Amino acid sequence: MKEIIDFIRRKLSVRVSLWVVLFAAIIFLAALGFMFVQARDAVRQEAINRASQILNNTALRVTGILNRAEVASNMIEWLVMRHPDRPDSMFVYSEAVLKRNHDFFNCSIAFEPYFYEKYGRYFSAYSKRNGDSIRTMQGGSDSYQYFYMDWYLMPRLLDKMCWTEPYMDLDVATNTKEMLTSYCNPIVDKEGKFLGVVNIGLSLSWLSNTISAVKPYPNSYSIMVGHGGTYFVHPDTTKLLNETLFTETLEREDTAKTALGHAMQRGEEGMRQLNVDGVDSYVFYKPLGQTGWSMAIVCPESDIFGGFDRLRRTVMTIVTVGLLLMLFFFIRIITSELRPLRRLAQEAETIASGQFDTKLPDFKRTDEIGQLSHSFGNMQNSLVSYIEELKTTTAQKASIESELNVASSIQMSMLPSVFPNREGLDMYASMTPAKEVGGDLYGYLLIDDSLYFCLGDVSGKGVPASLFMAQVTRLFRTLANQQMLPAEICTRMNDALSGDENPTNMFVTMFIGLVDLKTGHLSFCNAGHNPPIIGGGESHGDFLKMLTNFPIGVLPDLEFQGEEISSIKDRPLFIYTDGLNEAENMENDQFGDDHLLDILRNTHFDSARQVIETLAAEVEHHRGGADPNDDLTMMCLRVS
Repeated sequence: MKEIIDFIRRKLSVRVSLWVVLFAAIIFLAALGFMFVQARDAVRQEAINRASQILNNTALRVTGILNRAEVASNMIEWLVMRHPDRPDSMFVYSEAVLKRNHDFFNCSIAFEPYFYEKYGRYFSAYSKRNGDSIRTMQGGSDSYQYFYMDWYLMPRLLDKMCWTEPYMDLDVATNTKEMLTSYCNPIVDKEGKFLGVVNIGLSLSWLSNTISAVKPYPNSYSIMVGHGGTYFVHPDTTKLLNETLFTETLEREDTAKTALGHAMQRGEEGMRQLNVDGVDSYVFYKPLGQTGWSMAIVCPESDIFGGFDRLRRTVMTIVTVGLLLMLFFFIRIITSELRPLRRLAQEAETIASGQFDTKLPDFKRTDEIGQLSHSFGNMQNSLVSYIEELKTTTAQKASIESELNVASSIQMSMLPSVFPNREGLDMYASMTPAKEVGGDLYGYLLIDDSLYFCLGDVSGKGVPASLFMAQVTRLFRTLANQQMLPAEICTRMNDALSGDENPTNMFVTMFIGLVDLKTGHLSFCNAGHNPPIIGGGESHGDFLKMLTNFPIGVLPDLEFQGEEISSIKDRPLFIYTDGLNEAENMENDQFGDDHLLDILRNTHFDSARQVIETLAAEVEHHRGGADPNDDLTMMCLRVS
């Protein structure tokens, strides 16, 4: 295939011929397509009418059987209420129902515990069809407490007649199993007291045979589903009661099949076209009376349109052969007309190999080939000039990248890389810029037993943010050396960085703290920064609740409010920028506050450095190869 494509690309005569043949093919296909569409619509409509008629007839037959079960159940209830004191009559009633209705599998008239005292706790007149005979017995025992069966509990709890979902009926006497669905009718006296249940069962295998016998096409089949979409009837018996219409959509999303399932659940009637088990099919569906069930006929498209497709293939074969012959003759004619282009193509390859001084042939033509030759000459001259400019631009770019690397090294040197080695203090921080240089910062200053520390995030990224960050870092160290409180440091920094002193309107969010290493007392001021996470308490870590302050540099003459904590001993303090919780992966999903809290609460850390390195690895894993969307700076402080 690749060789054919390359040949077509190299041969202009082939491409021109293909366009001519394509135009002819469009005319043929337009005429044939209109005819095929009309014929296909006619076949499709005939299939719809045929399948719909068969579906309606089958639904009427099944609905008639279900209605007879409802009528028989109501009749038994009426007879029971006429003679509620004659328990022996119940056996006659249940057996008579099966004798008169050969479609019914079993019938039971079950009563509440001790309803008939002489029979004890259980009394259920149970009749079951066994081939051509009917077996009647007294149902219910300690091994089969029918009071807890669905067919007994549902009408009692709902206080109305209902159909049950299919269930497995086990005959202990013959050790046989039968899948049944039952119509259950509560027996209630005049005072509204619940007495028992009339239960008429239909064999699911019989129902399946009745429905599956309908085949409008050789490979079509029928299905029936219950309220939740569970298969009652299906040609694949392994799916019966084990799968629903929605089972396959859980593993592989299929909106068409999901929509079909919901439509059948809502009791709608209609037709849908979708892919069923890898086969394009038409599905005709219809509800079954008041049961809440629905049945459908699945007809493969190959059955419906088999004859039509054979005719279409024959016609298309004839048209295709004719177009190929047309293509062959056009290629031969056009090739002879385009021979001068071969020479031009050879010279163009020579130029492409780097021999820009090659002289192009002059065909002495004024048509498109002559114009193309002239254009190649102009391109040859322009290419030489462009290559010289490209060399200059590449050298300038390399110089800029070198300067940015130097700027990055200078910026990183402004941030501490060595942290206090002091007993009772464990401190570590890191900053990873999103670009070559960034706007995040951190710092600390240890004066006797007082530790000043800060972490901030400058608005924006790149070189402007890094220059502003350098100003902020210098101001912090200068003011901290004067042993001011964090709130006063923020106020003084804001005065220096706002108004006329900040023509670019940049600002920085900061968290500045002062901790007494002897007592653990913490004074801090938060200037519009993310709330730190402090350890301790029942949750072993939560966001620190703080006052709201403006970021530094936004407005002049602001008075920042400070706060304090009596002691943070044995309560780790973790500070970070939004490059952590707002880190995004390829799908733009953020790392998130909940994920951050979960790691800090449920992971054991031996040191502050381990906290920083673990979270840095978690962020990298979350990104999954995506470029950083912001600078990432973290600091962990533990006083013991």
